[in-house]
Amino acid sequence: MPAGSRRGGALVHELLDAAAGRRPDDPAVCDKAGHDSYGELVVRSQVAADWLICAGVRPGDRVAVLLPPGRDMTALTYGVFRTGAALVPVSPQVGRLHLEWILRDSAPALVVCHDKVSDVQALTAVPVVSLQDLARHGATVADRPAPLINAGDPALLMYTSGSTTMPRAVVCPHERVRFVVDAVGSRLGYTSDDVILCRLPMSFDYGLYQLFLAAAVGAQVAFRPDLPMAATLAAARAVRATVLPLVPTMTAILLRIGVRDRRPTDVRLVTNTGEALSAAHARSLRVVFPNAAIVPMYGMTECKRITIGEPDEDLRHPDSVGRPLDGTEVLVVDSDGTPLDAGQVGEIWVKGPHVMRGYWRSASATAQRFHRPEYADRMLRSGDHGYLDSSGRLYFVGRRDDIFKRRGVRTSVTELEAAILSVAEVVQAAVLPPGPDGELVAWIVGDITPRALLAELTSRVEPAKVPDRFIVSGSLPLTENGKIDKRSLRSGDLR
Repeated sequence: MPAGSRRGGALVHELLDAAAGRRPDDPAVCDKAGHDSYGELVVRSQVAADWLICAGVRPGDRVAVLLPPGRDMTALTYGVFRTGAALVPVSPQVGRLHLEWILRDSAPALVVCHDKVSDVQALTAVPVVSLQDLARHGATVADRPAPLINAGDPALLMYTSGSTTMPRAVVCPHERVRFVVDAVGSRLGYTSDDVILCRLPMSFDYGLYQLFLAAAVGAQVAFRPDLPMAATLAAARAVRATVLPLVPTMTAILLRIGVRDRRPTDVRLVTNTGEALSAAHARSLRVVFPNAAIVPMYGMTECKRITIGEPDEDLRHPDSVGRPLDGTEVLVVDSDGTPLDAGQVGEIWVKGPHVMRGYWRSASATAQRFHRPEYADRMLRSGDHGYLDSSGRLYFVGRRDDIFKRRGVRTSVTELEAAILSVAEVVQAAVLPPGPDGELVAWIVGDITPRALLAELTSRVEPAKVPDRFIVSGSLPLTENGKIDKRSLRSGDLR
């Protein structure tokens, strides 16, 4: 089957084809089972596409894939794109309730999983197949006309969940994904010599886009989803990793190890998103990776990436999350949508070719989050608050629900967590806005008592901002994407 024809712009899988055309023998992706070169990955993705078509997948369909990150998931990802269907990446660790919802909501033509086919089949009437079925398909590709794929066709349905609702799917067309890859890639500066060590799930866009960013320049992605954090530095040395994409919770655990293991690595770049990276953690990362630049980023699934800082920009402009991507615009507006001057805090709105189409089968949710959703120049209402400086750098203050007044003093969850993390003994921190009882609670991981932490914090923040209670725990619950699961904290699981 040919690679696939297109109309009106670039397709995501053409990144892979172009990389294979340039350097087919260069390594593209590896996992604990082995390596695939770019040339091998093209063939595997073509075989996967042929198998999917034989299974009845057609352009415009959805294919849900529940596989751990690695070579198989990578081949299936590009294979789905070649069929003209949209990929619905789902974490194999997703809970039964959410999985059942995702399968019902996305209405896929096919579900692919690694094993436990019968368990998944019990949740849906859609055909469920396994990798063993792909193996039985063989390694040949039928000579059939390639499907016509438009650049505006959906490439991805990325499910993202709020704190209280079921997951919603963001519709991500090929052309907008490609814009993001080009815009982000130009800022991060990945090269063909880079090896990206990725522990993130591919159901998290931060993990999935590592594939596309790597293919754009011919870099290699080393997937280690099951790697214990204690083995991260050893793995980085083993694969000669040069790039580490992290979220703050991963950073906190990694720093515990790095304090004891100071042997050098090849890491030259550490990126951060998901939540703010505290100044204390940034300082410690520079000790563990003395030759690495740290790049803060800010984004959300609805447009992937909003701003990216310059390497080590936090040293020159503390708390900045960088400037908007080239070709995009960030506005800070008041409650009426009127743009505010530099330094004034308001809601962050985003405009540009990276703003995705909206939510799958949810016109009401799309209308709430997207301004002018029916137009190509739609704007995204982030729901986050921040401000721009006179040079256009963005500073994140917090989500609307995370900003609150206490005893007449305005503060945010982000500010309090950063203050707590500045205490040397604290490894992780989570704060929730006061509930109906007015109590402000902070959850802590670290070698410190609540009394000692209270003494430290009273010298760092105003009295009105000091939590009423500190809960010290051995660990905090995490989401599938590695973020602190504040929904579990809100439900009282650790109280």
